[in-house]
Amino acid sequence: MFVPAIKGQGTEEQQQKWLPLAYKFQIIGCYAQTELGHGSNVQGLETTATFDPKTDEFVIHSPTLTSSKWWPGGLGKASTHAVVYARLITEGKDYGIHGFIVQLRSLEDHSPLPGVTLGDIGGKFGSGAYNSMDNGVLRFDHVRIPRDQMLMRLSQVTREGKYVHSNVPKQLLYSTMVFVRQSIVADASKALSRAVCIAVRYSAIRKQFGAQVGGPETQVLNYKTQQSRLFPLLASAYAFRFVGDWLKWLYTDVTQKLEAKDFSTLQEVHACTAGLKAVTTSATSDAIEECRKLCGGHGYLNSSGLPELFAVYVPACTYEGDNVVLLLQVAKILMKTVSQLTSGKPPVGTMAYMGNAQHLMQCRCAVSTGFFERSPDVVEAAVAHIQLIIVTKFIEKLQQDIPGHGVKEQLQNLCNVYALYLLHKHLGDFLVTGCITPKQGALASEQLGKLYAQVRPNAVALVDAFNYTDHYLGSALGRYDGNVYPALYEEAWKDPLNETVVPEGYHEYLRPLLKQQLKLSRL
Repeated sequence: MFVPAIKGQGTEEQQQKWLPLAYKFQIIGCYAQTELGHGSNVQGLETTATFDPKTDEFVIHSPTLTSSKWWPGGLGKASTHAVVYARLITEGKDYGIHGFIVQLRSLEDHSPLPGVTLGDIGGKFGSGAYNSMDNGVLRFDHVRIPRDQMLMRLSQVTREGKYVHSNVPKQLLYSTMVFVRQSIVADASKALSRAVCIAVRYSAIRKQFGAQVGGPETQVLNYKTQQSRLFPLLASAYAFRFVGDWLKWLYTDVTQKLEAKDFSTLQEVHACTAGLKAVTTSATSDAIEECRKLCGGHGYLNSSGLPELFAVYVPACTYEGDNVVLLLQVAKILMKTVSQLTSGKPPVGTMAYMGNAQHLMQCRCAVSTGFFERSPDVVEAAVAHIQLIIVTKFIEKLQQDIPGHGVKEQLQNLCNVYALYLLHKHLGDFLVTGCITPKQGALASEQLGKLYAQVRPNAVALVDAFNYTDHYLGSALGRYDGNVYPALYEEAWKDPLNETVVPEGYHEYLRPLLKQQLKLSRL
């Protein structure tokens, strides 16, 4: 985020100065926005940047404990510089949050500069995972920086201290946000497909129980309970891949339009990227944990690859926008779109379907208590809207030419599984809103079971198609060759506890205890 922030908010001169240094690792940058007391509410940040016209400098200061920067990745031990977000104050007036490039450590000996206090915030969830990232804490005690280290593409402070806006539209900032969020959606597909690959392969190897006592055991993957939990996740991995590809196209499209000062699709793009980030990351984190459960007891081993994958991935539900907060933003855009239907302004893009829903034109809302009183309901509406986008993009993918004998047929099965699984999962919503009848709901659930039977013969091939190496998966359970049990056995002996036959502490603790028990037994 250090480089994208400078790209999006820095002037040409600032980009020419700072980006080459970052690209060559002559400096190491981090993105210092979140504070100890403020996360999603950026406008509530407390760090100040007060302009001093006498010296032509900004004074960066942390006025409270809660204004301490908290969580920036790379800050704790590695970064030499940061893009710091602070309240710009000049001529006694607060102009809100702006970005500033601030040097934190000496480039000679890496020691903190005067007035800078920083370190690591401590251990996080998971034994490995994000504990390899030095998320940091940062406080400023009246640290001075030159005026030209304020990121000034959108607004500037003059030598005299006047605050002025540039003629660059502030909407251009959205391109950086769209880029980051479309990357997160792409990462959701990768993480989910990794977990599903491990669970499907292991479910094909693991055998448990059988039709007859003492008879041959059955592959776990053949059990309907396993299929009903696992195959919707397999379908989701493909669905997220295709909607992620579409989101990349959308990013390119909106970037070109923004450069041409065409902001017509900006609101829709914001809704798509925010909503898809929220829905795909929540679904993926839940799915990785479900895949761990689907692997039984062995899934709890670190050597399964699933515990660390979950611990690494689950922060995505919070960073770059808390998922519930993002869904509330989507809901506001949906409500605004519905309110404009009677004005003759047709919805565009992924919201175009609203213009075809005649019943919306007759709707009159009796709620007078405000948007946030109904927030749980509108969040559900936002989720439904995003799920519709995902299903639509899956269907559109199937309308393209797909090479390979029978490939489109298998993808069609997965598309149907994904859509009907969502219907089955939210069956109550579909019924109470009159979208389907109880009979239709029962038929959909019945069809879902038939689809699982069609997916089963190709389930392993469908995860092999992700083309992940064993090294990338990092899982004894998800090996391509299926040699799960030798791999688990081999991994066990790599544990540091097995470096000695007699454990450390035996003579100090166990031996006296055992000798004491022996004496007692003789009595």
